[in-house]
Amino acid sequence: MRPVSVFALLAVTISVGAAAGRPAPPRAPSWPPGRGDSLALRIRERVAAVPGARVAVAFRDLATPDTLYLDADTSFHAASTMKVPVLVELFRAAERGAVRLDDSLLLVNRFASIVDGSPYELGAGDDSDSSLYARVGTRVPVRELAERMIVRSSNLATNALIPLVGGDAVTRTMRALGASRIVVRRGVEDGPAYARGLSNTTTARDLAIVLAAIERGTAASRASCDSMRAILLRQEFNREIPAGLPPGTRVAHKTGSITATLHDAAIVYPPGRAPYVLVVLTGGIADARVARALIADVARLVHAHATGATTAAAR
Repeated sequence: MRPVSVFALLAVTISVGAAAGRPAPPRAPSWPPGRGDSLALRIRERVAAVPGARVAVAFRDLATPDTLYLDADTSFHAASTMKVPVLVELFRAAERGAVRLDDSLLLVNRFASIVDGSPYELGAGDDSDSSLYARVGTRVPVRELAERMIVRSSNLATNALIPLVGGDAVTRTMRALGASRIVVRRGVEDGPAYARGLSNTTTARDLAIVLAAIERGTAASRASCDSMRAILLRQEFNREIPAGLPPGTRVAHKTGSITATLHDAAIVYPPGRAPYVLVVLTGGIADARVARALIADVARLVHAHATGATTAAAR
């Protein structure tokens, strides 16, 4: 069965209102008017092709006022995108002298639940960076743990760093940056906390705020932001937003996934123009391949819009 077009849905709404003897009530747009309208309709039509999908999109052009927010204030399980806020707080703590990036930590695989202090461990088979487990019981530089947390999305590195900076401190820093809904409560695989609904959460808008602050040098010092961006540019998992962009496009980004949930949050650097931020959060999609294709298609639509806007302005 072919997906129902957004235009067809609007036509049905109008005809029903007319049949009742009154015009259909106007629908308040959830995106800024103007050029974004056609982009929003294309994205919504693409999302409608995936039954049951929950999708949030935040697009911010960092050189112009061009933005697009679709369900961008809806909270999702953050999955591994929460590692970006942890990275920001780590660098800010280093600037305060509370942490030394060149110091090393004794790497352990035993953590305490935030609910009752009960111990839990991580499994190498469930971690995208299984090689780090061979170094449990040795000392590992903080800087390397930060790299692995982002580039290889290491859960073990993440759980080693969170006690160093503190989840509450991460959340306070997000509020200071203007990200009002991101919450970092715990490390990865804290089963008792998950059972009680105590998960790390985010919105597309908030992740866009954080990435824009990194790019603009306001998330921390300019030097720290440059270092964070360089780490994000070395991301090894590139089957979501980067897959929808022209080959060779530089992307500083962080993915995240859990059951039926897949995200990507990126700063995109098209050649010859200023960067833009794109965040796509998805839920309710059991097949990761379907979610991955959806995110790539949204990235493709946004890239065509952003670079087309640049071309039009140049004429």
